[in-house]
Amino acid sequence: MNSRSISPFYFPTTCAFVDDSSDFLTNLSLQLDAQLSYKLFDSPIDALVTLNTQYRDLTLTQKYFSRYRYVEDFSLSNHVIDFDLNKIHREVYDEHRFEEVSVAVIDYVMPEIDGLEFCRQLKNPLLRKVLLTGKADEKFAVQAFNDGIIDRFIRKHDAGALTKLNQIIFELQREYFYTAQKALSDTLMVGTPRFLHDRRFAALFKSLCEQKRIIEFYLCANPDGMLLLNADGLASLLVVYSEKDMQAQYEIAFDQAAPQKLLDELKSGKVVPYFWPCDGHYGPEAADWQAYLHPAQQFEGAEWYYYALVPPSPRLGLHTVLSYNAFLHHQDSLTEDPEPPG
Repeated sequence: MNSRSISPFYFPTTCAFVDDSSDFLTNLSLQLDAQLSYKLFDSPIDALVTLNTQYRDLTLTQKYFSRYRYVEDFSLSNHVIDFDLNKIHREVYDEHRFEEVSVAVIDYVMPEIDGLEFCRQLKNPLLRKVLLTGKADEKFAVQAFNDGIIDRFIRKHDAGALTKLNQIIFELQREYFYTAQKALSDTLMVGTPRFLHDRRFAALFKSLCEQKRIIEFYLCANPDGMLLLNADGLASLLVVYSEKDMQAQYEIAFDQAAPQKLLDELKSGKVVPYFWPCDGHYGPEAADWQAYLHPAQQFEGAEWYYYALVPPSPRLGLHTVLSYNAFLHHQDSLTEDPEPPG
């Protein structure tokens, strides 16, 4: 998420640290942010093999877009593209999602291969790279930054270097998602949901995530909104409607012969409906309609929005989702010495 828009989805990722000194890596790991997932490599060759092997050359265009299957008239000059919006929130069910490496922090001086050559040999063009240098190496780092080989550099022995490193890692992790999802975000600009690209609503969303300690989120459809999760995997659904969406909710309920009291509530603008048993709109399955109405918050961005934080529907099956804290706990258990102290 940047200051102007909301990413279609975001989750914590892993940072790789590469240095030929295992002592340096061990000491560094003790000073990293407690909420950072990381991997340590004291062999740059092993790190390069691992990162290049794990890199999957599958762009978001391939993942979410495909030719529409049921169009009869296919030609080289006229293709219909199918965009499956529902695939976005399904990312939350990938139990390996936190293992994705988004940032690599590499020492410049290493005997097997220097840090710049290491960066040149990485296959993943989206991977963000931070070079750790000594004072004498700064001119090479500046040139590498200007040439686009690295994204940042830090002199490892400078005062405040560790604080700066932690800040830069989280900043680059956000940039990684923004770049990876650019084609997806650009596509969503020409349709709905419009709140994704509303600068004012993006600021509201960022504030809301900070207040609720949300660390991962996913765009949902029917209704439009965002699935939000904190580090413990506690989920909520941010349902967001425009005035046009609210009018559509009323008209569909009217066509379905909804009770007059429900129609009055929908027309008032004081509630946000979430009729999850019937794909987001009122239907016979929502006979107990009061249970599907939630107090609305109104917000004026580029247009008026009505939003509410509600419990996600049982259909999402979120009890099977791996939380980030559970993932970190598992990672910590892997690094613990299996042998009892003597």
